[in-house]
Amino acid sequence: MPPLPGDGGAIAAVPTLDQPPRPAPALHALRARGRLRGGLALLGPAFVAAVAYIDPGNFAINITAGAAHGYLLVWVIITANLMAMLVQYLSAKTGVATGRDLPELCREHFPRAVARGLWVQAEVIAMATDLAEFVGAAVGLYLVFGVPLFAAGLITAVVAFGILALEQRGYRRFELAIAALLAIVFLGFLYDLAAVGADPGAIAGGLLPRLGDSGALLLVAGIFGATVMPHVVYLHSALTKARVSCRDDAERHELLRFQRLDVIVGLGAAGVINLSMLVVAASLFHGTARAGTDSIEAAHAGLADLVGGGAALAFAAALLASGLSSSSVGTYAGQVVMQGFIHRRIPLFLRRGLTMLPALLVLGLGLPPTGSLVASQVVLSFGIPFALVPLVLLTRRRDIMGTFVNRPLTTAATSLIAALIIVLNVYLLWTVLRGH
Repeated sequence: MPPLPGDGGAIAAVPTLDQPPRPAPALHALRARGRLRGGLALLGPAFVAAVAYIDPGNFAINITAGAAHGYLLVWVIITANLMAMLVQYLSAKTGVATGRDLPELCREHFPRAVARGLWVQAEVIAMATDLAEFVGAAVGLYLVFGVPLFAAGLITAVVAFGILALEQRGYRRFELAIAALLAIVFLGFLYDLAAVGADPGAIAGGLLPRLGDSGALLLVAGIFGATVMPHVVYLHSALTKARVSCRDDAERHELLRFQRLDVIVGLGAAGVINLSMLVVAASLFHGTARAGTDSIEAAHAGLADLVGGGAALAFAAALLASGLSSSSVGTYAGQVVMQGFIHRRIPLFLRRGLTMLPALLVLGLGLPPTGSLVASQVVLSFGIPFALVPLVLLTRRRDIMGTFVNRPLTTAATSLIAALIIVLNVYLLWTVLRGH
């Protein structure tokens, strides 16, 4: 059984699955570095999680939503991002409070059949996640360098392994590499937003919750699926579970304050990027002859034609950085899920090979990349409750969380999020089965 935070045997928070654990730095030692340096050293896990919230699936769903419906679904992106902040904070808190990640707690406290069922669905979600990330990165390589899509998918796998190899040399290098790629995505869309412009009044109008037609419902489900990502709900708890060694609950409460700031900054940046994607598509394509733009390649071409090569290059570079970083995080999450739920692990290369097969199949068969990305986000939306419900059930228990147990309002808010997503998915499934 792994040691609890504060025990002499505490290990680094990013659980290295292919090498022996390294000692975790103590909180008091990090505080001794000073307010700025010590504070920065405590940030990072939420930035790794945030990468999954701006993966290529977000590009596809947000561009489609903006082009087809303008600013109508701004409220969905804002709502989904606020939900994501709460969910990821609870996941981070779980790791800090218990010294376990969410899959481990599920294995320990749920019946064996339930834990294995959760593992199976998590593996399906991992494949849907890899589909979005690999296809997106391949399209990015194609747009920037002209690399054929199938070859670009293989290159993505190689680069993802390279990024993961950084973690073997210390979790901080891995976090900084992911944060740097996140910054590229942020700056790319900041440039595009400045070049395209936006209508503040229309954005404000988009804050009013409403749906234009039944077609918007599919996009709403996709936006939630692309924003509240099931695999990083599992991963975030693993990133924080023993990243810093604490001596007692007082220090864990202090550490948790930094994790709250980490979530606000990291997930806040991801929310700005997602909103920028929709705003750029709405400003540039909605209400024009390009209103039917529903592919990443068409959006890239539209930026090049209407704004210029610089905006198109910034878009493609952001897409490439998004795909490369999120594919690395997705592979890591898959290892955490398997080791946590069933206490097994397989070689990283084999896992990467298995989960990337659907993406390579899509690329090899020449299926529409953007349509495949949108479909993957809908699949992810159906996986959200299987991560949220266990999170709620476990974090409300004082025997597990101790003094970090959820307040009743927090449990109610998270339960409402899970219920809304379940209702949305059931209605969406019913609509599809009826042929509407």
